[in-house]
Amino acid sequence: METAQLHRGRLIDHIQLVVADLSASRAFYRPLFEVLEIPIGGEADDYFWADELFISSRDSDAALGKLTGRHHLAFQAKDRATVDAFHSAGIANGGIDNGKPGERSYHPGYYAAFLLDPDGNNIEAVYHGPANRSAPSVVVDF
Repeated sequence: METAQLHRGRLIDHIQLVVADLSASRAFYRPLFEVLEIPIGGEADDYFWADELFISSRDSDAALGKLTGRHHLAFQAKDRATVDAFHSAGIANGGIDNGKPGERSYHPGYYAAFLLDPDGNNIEAVYHGPANRSAPSVVVDF
């Protein structure tokens, strides 16, 4: 019997980004995932993935030869220090500042930073504050 962790109530199951330069994307995303404590789940010459984000080259089987358009992806951070570290790691690895770490007006306690990845995607790390944490995920046995 296999145990998998399902995250009930999430709108998105997974996302695929098809990028122009997979090497540049690996160099950008790996340090961000390390800061967020999200391990690389798998990789090959034409893709890599972490959690539910799949990043592949244009020539991968799943890409059908086409790049994806510009996206905004927001990753959850465990605290403000992680948001700060995320932003620093992104800048150090080819990202472009698109909003320094700080409070945002979206709701009280919303602390975020924004980066543009090598393909121009708006990548965010957000900490919602201790009063706004999401409910825990559900563990299901198969």
